[in-house]
Amino acid sequence: MKTPALALAAVALALHGNASQRPVLPSVPILEFHVIGDPPPGASTPGLYDPALDFRAQLAWLARNGYSAVTLDEVFRSWRSGGWLPLPRHPVVLSFDDGYPQDVTVALPALRRYGWPGVLNLQIGNLVPMRVRELMASGWEIDAHTFTHPDLTTVGASQLRREIAGSRRWLQAVFGVPADFFCYPAGRYDQAVLSEVERAGYLGAETEIPGAASAGGDPFTLPRLEVLRGTGVSGLAALLAQAKTRTSR
Repeated sequence: MKTPALALAAVALALHGNASQRPVLPSVPILEFHVIGDPPPGASTPGLYDPALDFRAQLAWLARNGYSAVTLDEVFRSWRSGGWLPLPRHPVVLSFDDGYPQDVTVALPALRRYGWPGVLNLQIGNLVPMRVRELMASGWEIDAHTFTHPDLTTVGASQLRREIAGSRRWLQAVFGVPADFFCYPAGRYDQAVLSEVERAGYLGAETEIPGAASAGGDPFTLPRLEVLRGTGVSGLAALLAQAKTRTSR
């Protein structure tokens, strides 16, 4: 299930220099956001709301501490080149699940301040195409997050293909994007789901396993750091520190 990232790195090394000149392949934390804002009364999952003030403060903290946001496509191109296509010194991916209006009204202008892209894991139908194109115009990457957000480990083979391969084809047809990455709803997957994601031609897929993504890891089980209501700035700093510790072991 692993891509030949390390083999590609060796090819790049042979073409571009010796071992002492080999670029570093950094691990990359992927932050997972849901709704940016406050939960309305009676919200079923209030913990998934990251207040707008917290979100802006978290971006400011990332910038102050030398982080730069990149897309998953940029990460994989760098890894596949063996690091000869460099990433910023402290790269981070900002992923937004499902597709909410606040991605456009709150997250987009906040990221524009830093010239940063986001990665929208779009559940088809949650945002009208015009809104998605606003994000694309600012450099956001658009990836697949199914049509109906089911627990993919519980659906039949036909629905599994539609949710995984079908959602990618839909994004490609409507937006002309590669949609090279998939996001498992609620982080749920099993071997059948993994196989279907690979069969659909994705380069990788995001989970909810805590940690930072690395070139030597399984691209179809990319770890992420979930930002929740109450995470705040100190919680974000702790998540990143813990991910760095896990990766260095």
